[in-house]
Amino acid sequence: MRSKALLGREEGSAIVLVGLSMVLLLAMAGLVIDLGTVFATKVQLQKTANAAVLSGAQELTNTQSAVTDVVNQVLTDHGELSSLVNTSIEMKKKVSVDLNRDVPLAFSKLFGLASFPVGAHAAAEIQPMVGATGVVPLGIPSTTDLTYYTDYTLKVDETGVDTGNFGVLALGGPGAQTYEDNLKYGYQSKIETDDIIDTQTGNVAGKTRDAIQDRINRCPYPVGETYHRDCPRTILIPVYDPWEISVNQVKKVKITGFAYFYIMDPMNWQDKTIHGMFIEYAGTGVVNPVAKNYGAYGIRLTE
Repeated sequence: MRSKALLGREEGSAIVLVGLSMVLLLAMAGLVIDLGTVFATKVQLQKTANAAVLSGAQELTNTQSAVTDVVNQVLTDHGELSSLVNTSIEMKKKVSVDLNRDVPLAFSKLFGLASFPVGAHAAAEIQPMVGATGVVPLGIPSTTDLTYYTDYTLKVDETGVDTGNFGVLALGGPGAQTYEDNLKYGYQSKIETDDIIDTQTGNVAGKTRDAIQDRINRCPYPVGETYHRDCPRTILIPVYDPWEISVNQVKKVKITGFAYFYIMDPMNWQDKTIHGMFIEYAGTGVVNPVAKNYGAYGIRLTE
């Protein structure tokens, strides 16, 4: 009888231990689920914050309200506008955002924790561009006085690049058709500072007029609205130093940076000049914070 009583007590203790173990395992599983929810929310908030500042930074050469509008639109598209705590903007330099959201917890509330605050911070800066695809086969000497948003008349020299003219560059090789295609759509290989590029000779005035007219035709916005992201009137131009000169003609150039130029008017049939203005603009490209600034910026996350 005594042995049966002891056995009964041991079985009862085992049941209690199993029950406690099950409760502990369920609690641990619930904690893991809640932690997973918190982590997933953190990742989502960070991605959204990154997207917001990268998009907003494109407008840092435009207006502060434009930066704010883009940031808010990205947050709205991701369903996180209500998570916005702060937006900080330094025009022509940096935009940052702070997001915060309380994540409801499913299991941790059993222990008195109903939610957990999750935050994300991101910042993006615009910095001088030192490499890009989509540049046009025209170049300007680094000695050019770049006064932004002022009328410029740039001469396309059909006899080649000399020390005072807007230069025609042989991007991807010589030839009038290659030149026209690159002027219409941009050269699709990357050009970087310190690259050595051949210049191009020959009569390209007609090809230039056709390409400029094509870009004007493809821009749906009023003339002078330089801030639109999808207007082909804005072209990315390499800035160069002469590298190889023969008989007062530059045969090769060394790329020193990039500038954005906005095309104002079509060229008439006798025209060998492009009328427009240099602008400050943030596009897509490789950046270097200590490079010389010609008004063409790229964007990168900094925080």
